[in-house]
Amino acid sequence: MTEYEKAKAGEITKTLEKAAGEEGIDPSRLRDLVAQGRVILTGMARSHCRVIGIGEELRTKVNANIGTSPDHEDPGIELEKLKVSIEAGADAVMDLSTGGDINAIRRTILERSTVPVGTVPIYQAIVEVTRQGRALTDTSVDEFFDVIEDQARDGVDFMTIHCGLVKRIADQLAGSRTAGVVSRGGSFLLQWIVKNNRENPYYEYYDRLLDIAHQYDIALSLGDGLRPGAIADSTDRSQIGELLVIGELVERARERGVSVFVEGPGHVPIHEIATNMLIQKKICKGAPFYVLGPLVTDVAPGYDHITSAIGGAIAAWKGADFLCYVTPAEHLRLPSIADVRDGVIAARIAAHAGDIGKGVAGAADWDRKVSRARAKLDWETALDASIDPLRAREMYDSSSEGSDELCTMCGEFCAIRGSRKSSEN
Repeated sequence: MTEYEKAKAGEITKTLEKAAGEEGIDPSRLRDLVAQGRVILTGMARSHCRVIGIGEELRTKVNANIGTSPDHEDPGIELEKLKVSIEAGADAVMDLSTGGDINAIRRTILERSTVPVGTVPIYQAIVEVTRQGRALTDTSVDEFFDVIEDQARDGVDFMTIHCGLVKRIADQLAGSRTAGVVSRGGSFLLQWIVKNNRENPYYEYYDRLLDIAHQYDIALSLGDGLRPGAIADSTDRSQIGELLVIGELVERARERGVSVFVEGPGHVPIHEIATNMLIQKKICKGAPFYVLGPLVTDVAPGYDHITSAIGGAIAAWKGADFLCYVTPAEHLRLPSIADVRDGVIAARIAAHAGDIGKGVAGAADWDRKVSRARAKLDWETALDASIDPLRAREMYDSSSEGSDELCTMCGEFCAIRGSRKSSEN
């Protein structure tokens, strides 16, 4: 039985108890949320990995993407990104490798990661076919699914599968968007569907996918192959059409006893974010929602960790459960180690801001601790309790003109010290 099926049967497992303890939620309440499909548990495949819950009433989680590319195949750099991601507070990572020995890289990441690891199997399937000198559209159904089973056997915790980009939607896409299809997996599938004039194999053989996910108790992330890559494309017919299909697939996964969550946009203008969260939760019957950002404007390459944090905070406040980080290098290049760290911290800030807005238990207590320390000019506590103590301390210590009590912003005109003196008189 999967963890989902055990929860539906009323069982509180050790895995569930552990996750409940980390979240500060009553185990029976968490069991009910898992049984309803409103929370998924992931990270059970390896004993050295932390199990996390993603969904309603829980802290909003953050994912970091790592992985090689054909132009940057050094696994050592990606392993350093894994280390930095976890140190910066990422709750999960996804290995999106498309260069070098993909199997070896994934297995090493799985061995070293203490947080859940996700993948997008279609990447490896297409890479393997093209390395043989074949066209990506020649990939067979078995080749798509063989990779899924191999990765499941290795101990991957969750997988993004683009099941909702069905043929009838693909046939309507031509020329309908400003930015077209920006999802790599979505683009691969679109080309395969159009060239072969066939249905999306992940949709046509969805039961085969569910069998694998059930056998290995893998959470399925139903990918948004038609996520908007420009704010002009947000909430269009293609995006919503795919979401409607995904809503049906969520129910089929639950009937099979498979944990499932849903991926969402993408690029979304700020005034459409709340609507997107509401639509997804309604159509997908409360399934946890995983969003990339969303980015609220298209004009800030080099700063898209900021545009995504703005959108991520609102999305988390309005119901998103899992934020995929966006780094400053988004749209420009493969992220560096420093980019990865900045992306994780930005996403964590967004997630925490959202948690305060939606009233997650204990979220605002963290802020009160920092605020009280600031009011006392207790720099040690304020720095240590911050979301990024390393950077906060580096900035504070960089000024040789400060004192143990004052920083160089206001110096002797410190408002806090002044008001404290006033109250003492």
